[in-house]
Amino acid sequence: MSKAGKRSNKDKGIMLPLVEEFYSIQGEGYHTGKPAYFIRLGGCDTGCYWCDSPYTWNPDIHPLTAVDNIVKNVLYSGTKSVVVTGGEPLMWNLDNLCRSLKDNNIMTFLETSGVYGISGIWDWICLSPKKNRPPLKTICNIANELKVIIENKDDLNWAEICRSEVSNDCILYLQPEWSRFKTITPIIVDYVKKNNCWRISLQTHKFMNIP
Repeated sequence: MSKAGKRSNKDKGIMLPLVEEFYSIQGEGYHTGKPAYFIRLGGCDTGCYWCDSPYTWNPDIHPLTAVDNIVKNVLYSGTKSVVVTGGEPLMWNLDNLCRSLKDNNIMTFLETSGVYGISGIWDWICLSPKKNRPPLKTICNIANELKVIIENKDDLNWAEICRSEVSNDCILYLQPEWSRFKTITPIIVDYVKKNNCWRISLQTHKFMNIP
């Protein structure tokens, strides 16, 4: 297929830059502990220096993969739910992927920083906003879950700004940045005890040493 043809298929969401796909356990946020099939897409221009998956940033180094093949792998796993993550998955048109998954009665969960407009059909949207590039209000309005990564005490102010942008029904999480876990977790615990609209999210998959 020509480069122009591949670009057209990517724009239509027929092919996507696939970094990795695997069946595992959701390790953080509201759905912690539940089995899910993870689809990690390439591409992100937010550039958080503490990102635990910087290998996803450049989409050009990841193969364009047919959505039909991705969905076949999902169905083979026997899963009932899929988490689409990145990178920043909303850089791409996800309508075709979600439609194919929903046609097979698969629940669809999205993890996004919220800096791009929505595409796809979602049962659950986890918004994880970043200070250096705030999320779109349209994404804030429809987020089911707000998960703010806390590296230092100042990030708690950012978390409150984000809380003011999401709906009253949105579930609120503070999550310690992994490399600062021991030092920042006591601060988060104290904050949540005083501000009980918040919950704490931990990256339990890292404790279990699973992907």
